[in-house]
Amino acid sequence: MIKLGDLAERLSCRLEGDGDIEIKRVAPLDGATTGDITFFANPKYLSLLTQTRASAVILRPDAPDPPCAALRAENPYLAFARALRLFIPTLQPVPGVHEFSEVAANAKLGKDVSVGAFVVIGEGSCVGDRTTIGPNTTIGPGVVIGNDCLIHSNVAVRESVTIGDRVVVQNGAIIGSDGYGFVRRDDGTHEKIPQVAKVFIEDDVELGANTTVDRPSLGETRIKAGTKIDNLVQIGHGVTIGHNVLMAAQVGIAGSTTIGDDVMFGGQVGVGGHLKIGDSSVAVGQSGVTHSIDSNSEVAGYPAIESKEWRRAVTIFRRLPELKRRIEELESKLEKLRSRTDSSSGGTLK
Repeated sequence: MIKLGDLAERLSCRLEGDGDIEIKRVAPLDGATTGDITFFANPKYLSLLTQTRASAVILRPDAPDPPCAALRAENPYLAFARALRLFIPTLQPVPGVHEFSEVAANAKLGKDVSVGAFVVIGEGSCVGDRTTIGPNTTIGPGVVIGNDCLIHSNVAVRESVTIGDRVVVQNGAIIGSDGYGFVRRDDGTHEKIPQVAKVFIEDDVELGANTTVDRPSLGETRIKAGTKIDNLVQIGHGVTIGHNVLMAAQVGIAGSTTIGDDVMFGGQVGVGGHLKIGDSSVAVGQSGVTHSIDSNSEVAGYPAIESKEWRRAVTIFRRLPELKRRIEELESKLEKLRSRTDSSSGGTLK
């Protein structure tokens, strides 16, 4: 439980109301009650704001006055996220290696590392200080993991992968799996191309549950610092992803594509291979990107085109049955006009 005045100070918000109000949890606008703090950032929820029963609301400086105390913040969503962290009980893992885990004799573990049950850490691997590795995770040989990382359960980190500091890897992710590379033999069968190059995950990256990051045969696969990747995302071999990129669930990136900084992909975006996606570009959910994209572009649809153009095209697409009917009517009228002209003049309409 935190007094509202203390909470305002810790969140760097401007307090409006009684600072002695005690806050016990964070709750949604329509579910909050006495002792709760909520947040308001989207104008479409204004009716919920006016009816909230929360003890306090986090909102923008120019937002309407709520029926309770307020914490004014330039970025209320960010303040909400930080408030939520203050009220969540922190589970501190116990440092040490579980008795049912196996760590190679020449592997190196930093200070206060926590290794859960049934973890395997391979030959020559290094794990940094205060890193936590969840149960049933496999760390291959020659892996380097930085400080303050959180590797959840059932993760597989294959050989020679390098992971930076403060990286979060959600359950079931696989880093360093073989890239999809085959060459056709003369008899029509396929021979596997060895995928032996390295994967680098830089600082402050998060990889979602069941996401896969493939290694290439040559060069490297690299995800740069600050990038956040959702669940069920496929990163192909030899892909480079820039800084602070956001990718929603079920995105697929084909091999050897380069993605710039600050790019945003909605859910189920597919990107072809050997392309370049410019900095600060946006691909709307379910877009199919088949060509390179300039910086600061926004694309949608399949094949992906400029999003405003795509919206106009979608509007026309919805009207296609009507337009087809009108064209058929016009063709019918034109044919009747031709027939009348031919019968009256013996000529043809041009």
